[in-house]
Amino acid sequence: MKLDNTLTDRELLDMLKNGDDGAFNAIFKRHWKTLYSEAYKRLKNPMQSEEIVQDVFASLWLKRTENKIENLLPWLRTAVKYQVFMLYKETRQLPVFEEPLEYMAVATQQADSKFYAKELLACIDVWLETQPEKRREIFRLRYIEDYSTKEISEMLNISQKTVQNTLATALLSLKQSLGFVLAAATVVLIHFGENYPN
Repeated sequence: MKLDNTLTDRELLDMLKNGDDGAFNAIFKRHWKTLYSEAYKRLKNPMQSEEIVQDVFASLWLKRTENKIENLLPWLRTAVKYQVFMLYKETRQLPVFEEPLEYMAVATQQADSKFYAKELLACIDVWLETQPEKRREIFRLRYIEDYSTKEISEMLNISQKTVQNTLATALLSLKQSLGFVLAAATVVLIHFGENYPN
């Protein structure tokens, strides 16, 4: 069944839960390019990127009655990031500096961590205030404002390696201050918000 393109993601999700394959096809057509790009920019491998996107959509269909999804696209994008993380984990090729908190976050979210957003954000605000000014600025640009390390290096007129090293130091400090699980869960809420796969 061909569906009207004016249907919202929310409407398509409701139809999907009732087993409407037309809704599934509409979701796939609407979002597959975005998800492929999300995977490819991390993997630089067309075949692996395509497989990950297919796995995410297969899971969306197979678990359509179980998934609790409020906002579809953020959920799908985070599911892709989780699959990329799992691929890195299997091949033991997790990049040292590429989005270390993001990979912690998507791994922890799958463990269904239970924390309150207000408390976590308060914790990270306190931690940030204890950090040197430059480290605080780089952390905020990367994980709160979502700039790449390359963009940050250009903005601050410092090398990308310096940005990466500073983020690695910040990550270590955050883990030591808040503990691994709390740190990861905090970044889930900051970086992804509350709309991520359950």
